[in-house]
Amino acid sequence: MGPDASVTHWIDRLKAGEPDAAQKLWERYFRRLVGLAKKKLRTAPRRAADEEDVALSAFDSFCRGAEQGHFPQLHDRLDLWQVLVLITARKAVDLAQHERRQKRGGGAVLDEAALPGPKGSSAQTAGLQQIECPEPTPAFAAQVAEEYSRLLDRLDSPELRTVAMRKVEGYGNDEIAEQLGCGLRTVERRLRLIRSVWEAEGVS
Repeated sequence: MGPDASVTHWIDRLKAGEPDAAQKLWERYFRRLVGLAKKKLRTAPRRAADEEDVALSAFDSFCRGAEQGHFPQLHDRLDLWQVLVLITARKAVDLAQHERRQKRGGGAVLDEAALPGPKGSSAQTAGLQQIECPEPTPAFAAQVAEEYSRLLDRLDSPELRTVAMRKVEGYGNDEIAEQLGCGLRTVERRLRLIRSVWEAEGVS
């Protein structure tokens, strides 16, 4: 079974409530989600592990949403990546805003364990659970996936589409070159072509 088919298979199993599927997807995407969260949080006051907290929270929200049927457009790895990007970006932005408020209020960034629990609750709630933002709606996720697919279709060769997909998924230029068995300059040249095509479509 190829990697694309494997992801589709795991998505189906996750929707069916099988925990092993979540573990497989987690192993495949965790590093990319941490990298995405780190980029989103780079200007925010934070602890070193915050990007991992965001990735964990985003993936947990995704799994719960998938099991509850919140993402009917979720079928393959392209759909999956769009949803994960949306959830992770939203949680990173919300966490950054929260920690800036904390810094303005007391001059210190609080650890999760220091955040108070909900009013009227005797149980302590993890900090990230208190600052979760609303999940992207299926319609919004579908809209982003549709736009992404449209931009891929504007690329006139499979080679360009493959490089674009790898780049969007968080791989570095060196990693892409190694995966595709080509030189780094070839990857960089293809990225320049992709950028020029997408800039013509109004994508910065």
